[in-house]
Amino acid sequence: MELKGKVAIVTGGNGGLGRRISFALAKNGVDVAIIFKESEQEAKSVSDEVRSFGVNSFPFQCDISKSEDVKSMLKAVENKFHRLDILINNAAYNKWIPFSNLEDMTEDEWNKMLQINLTGHLMCMKYSSPYMKKQGAGRIVNISSVAGVAPTGSSIGYAVAKSGLNHLTKCMAVAVAPDILVNCVAPGFLEGTRATSNLAPSYREMAKNKSLLKKAADKDDVADQVLTFCKTDTTTGQVLILDSGRLLSY
Repeated sequence: MELKGKVAIVTGGNGGLGRRISFALAKNGVDVAIIFKESEQEAKSVSDEVRSFGVNSFPFQCDISKSEDVKSMLKAVENKFHRLDILINNAAYNKWIPFSNLEDMTEDEWNKMLQINLTGHLMCMKYSSPYMKKQGAGRIVNISSVAGVAPTGSSIGYAVAKSGLNHLTKCMAVAVAPDILVNCVAPGFLEGTRATSNLAPSYREMAKNKSLLKKAADKDDVADQVLTFCKTDTTTGQVLILDSGRLLSY
């Protein structure tokens, strides 16, 4: 799909990874709706930066765990941009709860992780699809995690939600074909994110050294893969693991 002149929604667009994805889209001529739940100032700042690439961008507030919020946000985006071609499901909720600490994996935490990391993404895909079909084509890219492929990650709830998102990607690819292509990027350890920057240097080095490539991917690597999925005309229902070969080294 030719990207120039298209319109994209990036949920969690005010965060570090969402910001990089938004920049990558803008550099390819895509107008970008920056979706945020909190931190309006951050979202406005990202929109300002995106506009510096010569495209349009506006922030929109939305709690993706609430379907009415999602529907209202999509209507607002259409009113502003008059079309929708691309959805990047990047918003996420994460909390460090070791797998062995079942006591802290409360029902409330479990429900919150699934509601935002899985159900919220479904709602965004479900309600954005009709807008894309009006254009005759669309692209959806979900941001998952290797935690959805192997029993690893910050918590059981997060891992299970991401596993569900991986399979949901395949199911939605079937549901919205042939007009809309749905794919997923599942990063492993990423350099330069808010989560990894708080880790001890020794842990970060260990994570890199255990990968086959002896290095970690970064946010720009994820953004590049997102662009690839936005441009493709022949790939759908795929989950791309972006972990420098870490899972293969177990």
